[in-house]
Amino acid sequence: MLKKILVAFDGSEESVKAFNFALSLVNEFTSKDREILLLSVAQPPEHGEIVETKAVIDSATEYYKKEFEKILTTAKAHSVEVKTDIAVGHPADQIVRYAAENGFDMIIMGQRGMSKIERWLLGSVSRRVATYASCPVVIVK
Repeated sequence: MLKKILVAFDGSEESVKAFNFALSLVNEFTSKDREILLLSVAQPPEHGEIVETKAVIDSATEYYKKEFEKILTTAKAHSVEVKTDIAVGHPADQIVRYAAENGFDMIIMGQRGMSKIERWLLGSVSRRVATYASCPVVIVK
Protein backbone atom coordinates (compact mmCIF):
# COMPACT_ATOMS: atom_id res chain seq x y z
CA MET A 1 0.00 0.00 0.00
CA LEU A 2 1.27 3.46 -0.88
CA LYS A 3 1.79 5.79 2.05
CA LYS A 4 4.81 7.89 1.19
CA ILE A 5 5.10 9.68 -2.15
CA LEU A 6 8.07 11.80 -3.18
CA VAL A 7 7.32 14.42 -5.83
CA ALA A 8 10.35 15.76 -7.68
CA PHE A 9 9.68 19.49 -7.97
CA ASP A 10 11.60 22.06 -10.00
CA GLY A 11 8.90 24.71 -10.35
CA SER A 12 8.15 23.82 -13.97
CA GLU A 13 4.66 23.28 -15.33
CA GLU A 14 5.45 19.57 -15.59
CA SER A 15 6.39 19.33 -11.91
CA VAL A 16 3.16 21.11 -10.94
CA LYS A 17 1.27 18.50 -12.99
CA ALA A 18 3.19 15.79 -11.13
CA PHE A 19 2.19 17.33 -7.80
CA ASN A 20 -1.47 17.54 -8.85
CA PHE A 21 -1.34 13.87 -9.85
CA ALA A 22 0.12 12.97 -6.44
CA LEU A 23 -2.58 15.02 -4.75
CA SER A 24 -5.34 13.21 -6.62
CA LEU A 25 -3.69 9.88 -5.84
CA VAL A 26 -3.45 10.44 -2.07
CA ASN A 27 -7.07 11.55 -1.97
CA GLU A 28 -7.89 7.96 -2.93
CA PHE A 29 -5.96 6.57 0.06
CA THR A 30 -8.10 5.32 2.91
CA SER A 31 -5.23 5.58 5.36
CA LYS A 32 -4.74 8.89 7.15
CA ASP A 33 -1.00 8.36 7.57
CA ARG A 34 -0.26 9.36 4.00
CA GLU A 35 2.64 11.62 3.11
CA ILE A 36 3.63 13.74 0.15
CA LEU A 37 7.06 15.29 0.12
CA LEU A 38 8.13 17.83 -2.48
CA LEU A 39 11.84 17.51 -3.16
CA SER A 40 13.75 20.12 -5.10
CA VAL A 41 17.40 19.82 -5.98
CA ALA A 42 19.79 22.76 -6.20
CA GLN A 43 22.51 21.88 -8.67
CA PRO A 44 25.78 23.72 -8.00
CA PRO A 45 28.11 24.63 -10.86
CA GLU A 46 30.68 21.93 -11.58
CA HIS A 47 33.72 24.18 -11.61
CA GLY A 48 32.64 27.09 -9.45
CA GLU A 49 34.42 28.89 -6.69
CA ILE A 50 33.10 28.32 -3.16
CA VAL A 51 31.50 31.78 -3.11
CA GLU A 52 29.89 31.22 -6.51
CA THR A 53 28.61 27.78 -5.50
CA LYS A 54 27.13 29.14 -2.27
CA ALA A 55 25.41 31.95 -4.21
CA VAL A 56 23.85 29.46 -6.65
CA ILE A 57 22.61 27.24 -3.82
CA ASP A 58 21.23 30.21 -1.86
CA SER A 59 19.45 31.54 -4.95
CA ALA A 60 17.93 28.13 -5.73
CA THR A 61 16.84 27.70 -2.11
CA GLU A 62 15.01 31.05 -2.13
CA TYR A 63 13.38 30.24 -5.47
CA TYR A 64 12.13 26.84 -4.30
CA LYS A 65 10.82 28.23 -1.01
CA LYS A 66 8.65 30.71 -2.96
CA GLU A 67 7.44 27.97 -5.29
CA PHE A 68 6.67 25.70 -2.31
CA GLU A 69 4.40 28.39 -0.84
CA LYS A 70 2.20 28.32 -3.95
CA ILE A 71 1.95 24.52 -3.87
CA LEU A 72 1.28 24.35 -0.13
CA THR A 73 -1.73 26.63 -0.59
CA THR A 74 -3.20 24.13 -3.06
CA ALA A 75 -2.47 21.22 -0.72
CA LYS A 76 -4.10 22.98 2.22
CA ALA A 77 -7.28 23.49 0.16
CA HIS A 78 -7.39 19.69 -0.29
CA SER A 79 -6.65 19.01 3.40
CA VAL A 80 -3.42 17.20 2.58
CA GLU A 81 -0.25 17.86 4.53
CA VAL A 82 2.75 18.27 2.27
CA LYS A 83 6.34 18.43 3.47
CA THR A 84 9.17 20.04 1.53
CA ASP A 85 12.92 19.62 1.33
CA ILE A 86 15.81 20.82 -0.80
CA ALA A 87 18.81 18.64 -1.64
CA VAL A 88 22.06 19.72 -3.29
CA GLY A 89 23.73 17.81 -6.12
CA HIS A 90 22.79 16.15 -9.38
CA PRO A 91 18.96 16.00 -9.55
CA ALA A 92 18.57 12.33 -10.57
CA ASP A 93 21.12 11.11 -8.05
CA GLN A 94 19.63 13.13 -5.21
CA ILE A 95 16.03 12.08 -5.97
CA VAL A 96 16.96 8.38 -6.05
CA ARG A 97 19.11 8.64 -2.90
CA TYR A 98 16.50 10.62 -0.96
CA ALA A 99 13.68 8.21 -1.85
CA ALA A 100 15.75 5.16 -0.83
CA GLU A 101 17.09 6.63 2.41
CA ASN A 102 13.66 7.82 3.55
CA GLY A 103 11.56 4.79 2.58
CA PHE A 104 9.32 6.34 -0.07
CA ASP A 105 6.87 4.01 -1.79
CA MET A 106 6.72 5.96 -5.06
CA ILE A 107 8.37 8.81 -6.93
CA ILE A 108 6.26 11.06 -9.13
CA MET A 109 7.87 13.53 -11.48
CA GLY A 110 7.18 15.53 -14.60
CA GLN A 111 8.81 14.92 -17.94
CA ARG A 112 10.59 17.80 -19.54
CA GLY A 113 10.19 18.13 -23.29
CA MET A 114 13.72 17.69 -24.63
CA SER A 115 14.59 16.85 -28.18
CA LYS A 116 16.29 13.52 -28.89
CA ILE A 117 19.63 15.27 -29.36
CA GLU A 118 19.35 17.17 -26.05
CA ARG A 119 18.38 13.95 -24.27
CA TRP A 120 21.35 12.13 -25.81
CA LEU A 121 23.81 14.90 -24.94
CA LEU A 122 22.49 15.85 -21.52
CA GLY A 123 20.72 12.71 -20.37
CA SER A 124 17.26 12.71 -18.91
CA VAL A 125 16.64 13.14 -15.19
CA SER A 126 13.34 11.25 -15.38
CA ARG A 127 14.96 8.40 -17.32
CA ARG A 128 17.81 8.11 -14.80
CA VAL A 129 15.42 8.16 -11.86
CA ALA A 130 13.21 5.50 -13.46
CA THR A 131 16.29 3.35 -14.13
CA TYR A 132 17.91 3.54 -10.70
CA ALA A 133 15.08 4.06 -8.20
CA SER A 134 14.24 1.11 -5.97
CA CYS A 135 10.54 2.04 -5.89
CA PRO A 136 7.95 2.64 -8.65
CA VAL A 137 8.37 5.87 -10.63
CA VAL A 138 5.49 7.65 -12.34
CA ILE A 139 6.42 10.17 -15.02
CA VAL A 140 3.61 12.63 -15.71
CA LYS A 141 3.36 14.24 -19.16
